[in-house]
Amino acid sequence: MIDTTAIIDPSAKLGANVTIGPYTIIGANVEIGDGTQIGPHAVIKGRTKIGCNNKILQFTSIGEDPQDLSYSGEDTLLEIGDNNVIREFCTFNRGTVKGGGVTRIGNNNLLMAYVHIAHDCILANNIIFANNASLAGHVVIEDYAILSGFAEIAQFCVIGEHSFVAAMTGVPKDVLPYSYVSGYHGKTTNYGLNLVGLRRRGFSRAVIKQLRTAYQLIFQTNRTVKEILPELEVMAETCDAIRPMIVMLEQSTRGIVR
Repeated sequence: MIDTTAIIDPSAKLGANVTIGPYTIIGANVEIGDGTQIGPHAVIKGRTKIGCNNKILQFTSIGEDPQDLSYSGEDTLLEIGDNNVIREFCTFNRGTVKGGGVTRIGNNNLLMAYVHIAHDCILANNIIFANNASLAGHVVIEDYAILSGFAEIAQFCVIGEHSFVAAMTGVPKDVLPYSYVSGYHGKTTNYGLNLVGLRRRGFSRAVIKQLRTAYQLIFQTNRTVKEILPELEVMAETCDAIRPMIVMLEQSTRGIVR
């Protein structure tokens, strides 16, 4: 299961049935869970914890130092959950002390070739990143979000659950849950609900209708967030799916893409 040309630090902890391909390097303080497959020519280093049944393909760089000038060799972490597919040439960095010390990736995510995840990012579950999607530091990606090819997310942004970011889109602000956004940096626009994604996820017509009403209230009434929040709270009493929209509007520090 472990190729003879692989270099594995004696302190690394490997679970049962771990596969490691030719010329891969596993550094000190790396933990790899049961059933995970590592392809050839991968480098996994730093304090990195990888869960079970992941598939990590060739030429990936996992757990490298953060690309942040404030980093001075502190003991920080990259944590990856279970059942992720990490394709060729992906680069994932550990956290920084000022950002909480952890970069975290959840479960059941598909991260295609050349994806970059910078320091202190937090990814939830069931996310898809197409080729060359990139995150700056401190980005949060919520459940079922999709980033198309070459999408770029600015630092400290939050990409809401079930949202869709179109190809080659630069995102400078938070993306409201369930949204479809497209455009280039400074001209990115919210084009409405991610209807295709919502239907694929099994959202009913009734719930989608409620989400559309909430969306129109937020984006098409020329009212402030403070003014519309009470109405959204009333709507959320009969439609729980509206709650994530309220949470983002209340907590956003960068504003939302409009």
